[in-house]
Amino acid sequence: MDLSALGSAPLPLVGGKALNLGKLTAAGFRVPRGFCLTTVAYRKAAPAELDALAARLDAAQPHPSNDGETDRGEIGDGEPGDGDSRQPGRPGLARPGLARTGPDLGELARQAREMIVTAPIPADVDAALRGAYAALGSRATVAVRSSATAEDLPFASFAGQQDSFLNISGADAVVESVRRCWASLWTERAVAYRAANGISHREVGLAVVVQDLITATSAGVLFTANPVTGTRTETVIDASAGPGQAVVSGSVNPDHFVVDTATGRILLRSPKGTAVRRRPSLDDARIRELTALGDTVQGLFAAPQDVEWVIDAAGRIWVTQSRPITTLYPLPEPAAAEPLGAEAGADADPRIYLCGTLLQGLTRPLTPMGLSVLGSMRNRNGPWRYVNPGLRMYVDVTPMVRNRYGRRYLQRMLPLADGRSGAVFPALLDDPRFGVRKRPSRRARRGAAGRLAPRRPGTGSGAAGNSAGRDPGTMAGLGLTVRLLPSLLRAAVRPSAELRRAFDYGDRLQSELVLPEPATTFGRLDHAQRILENTVDGLILATLPGPSVGYLMLAGARRLLRGIAAPRELEAVLRGLPNNVTTEMDLELWQLAVTIGANAASREVFLAHGPRELAALYKAGSLPAVAQTGLHGFLDRYGHRAVAEIDLGMPRWSEKPDHILGMISNYLHVADPEQAPDRQFARAEEHAEARIRSLVERTRGRSRIRARLVEFCLHRTRQLSGLRELPKFYIILALAEMHRQLNAIGIELARSGAIAAADDVYFLEFDEVRVGLRGADLKGIVAGRHRIYDVELRRRRIPRLLLSDGTDVEAAVMAKSPASGALAGTPASAGTATGTVRVILDPVGAHLEPGEILVAPSTDPGWTPLFMTAGALVMEMGGVISHGAVVAREYGIPAVVGVPDATTRLRTGETVTVDGSAGTVRQLDSPLSPATAAGSLAG
Repeated sequence: MDLSALGSAPLPLVGGKALNLGKLTAAGFRVPRGFCLTTVAYRKAAPAELDALAARLDAAQPHPSNDGETDRGEIGDGEPGDGDSRQPGRPGLARPGLARTGPDLGELARQAREMIVTAPIPADVDAALRGAYAALGSRATVAVRSSATAEDLPFASFAGQQDSFLNISGADAVVESVRRCWASLWTERAVAYRAANGISHREVGLAVVVQDLITATSAGVLFTANPVTGTRTETVIDASAGPGQAVVSGSVNPDHFVVDTATGRILLRSPKGTAVRRRPSLDDARIRELTALGDTVQGLFAAPQDVEWVIDAAGRIWVTQSRPITTLYPLPEPAAAEPLGAEAGADADPRIYLCGTLLQGLTRPLTPMGLSVLGSMRNRNGPWRYVNPGLRMYVDVTPMVRNRYGRRYLQRMLPLADGRSGAVFPALLDDPRFGVRKRPSRRARRGAAGRLAPRRPGTGSGAAGNSAGRDPGTMAGLGLTVRLLPSLLRAAVRPSAELRRAFDYGDRLQSELVLPEPATTFGRLDHAQRILENTVDGLILATLPGPSVGYLMLAGARRLLRGIAAPRELEAVLRGLPNNVTTEMDLELWQLAVTIGANAASREVFLAHGPRELAALYKAGSLPAVAQTGLHGFLDRYGHRAVAEIDLGMPRWSEKPDHILGMISNYLHVADPEQAPDRQFARAEEHAEARIRSLVERTRGRSRIRARLVEFCLHRTRQLSGLRELPKFYIILALAEMHRQLNAIGIELARSGAIAAADDVYFLEFDEVRVGLRGADLKGIVAGRHRIYDVELRRRRIPRLLLSDGTDVEAAVMAKSPASGALAGTPASAGTATGTVRVILDPVGAHLEPGEILVAPSTDPGWTPLFMTAGALVMEMGGVISHGAVVAREYGIPAVVGVPDATTRLRTGETVTVDGSAGTVRQLDSPLSPATAAGSLAG
């Protein structure tokens, strides 16, 4: 097929590259002439036994491990060819899956290639190919380029995975190059990439594009969005003299330009020459011309594009490829990016979003049902606006940044909640687009009819952009505060009574969650929807006063100790806190492990089987009696919890206890009595009490009254601060009941054919479930959401601060001021520890030897059993008040949080020293190489 006829060709016939070239040709772009040998030719040439081998490859797909060694971003093979990852400033990235493919996958891929290269080309295919080439000219010099059906997709570009060949001349050479293109569909890198992206090997095919080779004076690549920072308003161009192969293969340092797309203003230019200064390969006029070209191409495909281009001797620009940029983080919804209220029409400045799910220790995406439920828990009349790009929850903090009081609040709180966000936040304050804005006058806010225009949430001059007394959300919040005052006073005066009240609420909640049986499917749905509506306010009133007073007392003590003790000295007071449900859960799990370890039959079974096998034995009631009974009792109390438990769609421990069983197996390896979690907790408790005595004694030298106040505040802190886990504990209890009801509903939906599997119910929202129960087919909706969810599961970098134009604020700051490569973060728990690194991306089934250094993206309560044996904690996310930091301080283990790309810069098995006071991680036997540092910082 001629390229000019491919604009509307089906993807399975011509592949991604050919289809996009056809669309460009049909739209009038200058594309080298040529033709496409379709996948029909490939199917004719492929031997019949290849399909059976592809089925074996599907069965042998590699599974990602928990050691963090695999980079799952866009990949580049580093070899000359038609494609590469080509992200500016990202050398040396590992290819996903290659380290994990295993000999079986590699051998099967080799056999597949062998089948292709030894099979005869059918006579009609050979004749058609030679005839089409002759039409270009009997000795035409061409490029022979692979075009796979699983290529240039919105979620995976497959850049550089299949081979292409340049400077090919003569019919025989073209035929042989086509055969080599076909075989490259089965290279180990291409097979691994398909496996990593969940694409079946049986469903792929390969077309081949043959085009005139343009003799280039300069060539390169342009990105219509900045691939490093995510900014959609910038064009990035890499160029060099001569053919573009050198640029895309990474064999030269290209000239690099960053351009403001709308104005053509060149924001950055960095021609990288040798010691002899040379002229850049593009002048300013050419840079602007290419920018405009890229913008037009992006308009054609309605998505940011990665465009290859060539300039010939006559100065004409040719487009040789366009593919979607697949690594960009999704934009917030357009409606959320529009200025609100008084800001409307003032300008088109971007808005600032803070990732709330990262602050909860959750890096993975939420299921659509989980995201919907969290959204329903928010006060919709309040000052905050939320968006959910990438299936993660972000809060709009723009009004706070544009308000002087809000700025001060965020400057204080962000470093505590997430050190990395706090570190880059000042860059936003210096950005003139986010300067402080005065509240408009009443005259300015009057509508066209002379009436005072209503003020929308998120605008104005309050701390969050609202003035008290006018916004309904503010009034609701004020009313709740007033209702909390008696409880706050009671907690301060009679903490034991407040403790009883908080725990009694849990008993009432459990009884209220029970749905009388039998129940109809619609009854279950109604019950699930009502749970949170009837729970949230009462839960806040019952559980928030205690921990609030605890931390207010800590703040009071800190003020009383000014000039006597450094603020960090008070961290020890929070160690070994009583009344913490998560700590109590962890200690109960440890005691269960001790009981199992003391029983010979139970211990033998646990040491002989993995978590999945143990879970099957437990569900069958086949574990030894001691283990079966003990585990049942533990799950009866804590089975409602889960890893990533704020997501309603995640399985609870009661239905999938693999994680808990793996933790018990880990505990059985604790041989040193001093590393036993209960002893560590007792030592932390003793240390906290000793620190209180020391602080009181030092204060007594100044004032006896002041010393008594310090003692009062710190004892109240210890009595009440442990309750901070209780609100979430009860919320998870409510979510678990909703999850149980939705499981039953999912079974009914799957039985009726509305969805394919019961778990698919978590890829719907409540209204859609109701429609499905009435007979609608929802499988198409579910399939689309599954694809997005699977893509987001593979995403390793999550912007903590995201602008509405797509800018990852941290990446943008790092691009301007690259880090030195030192592993530094936020000090979170004092002390030092030297040990062996264990990188864990998912706690389920993870193994941690006593004393190992736990390196994780972030943590939530599902991770805490691992803390019991960890020598120290290193996290990519978080601040000093994040979950992992708080638990580390309670357990008395050193911790450093907010270490950029810790899970890729640190390797399982290497030895490091963690200094929780200085906030550093020092590698002792595996220094960070420049290539690794560059790759990890850019990633």
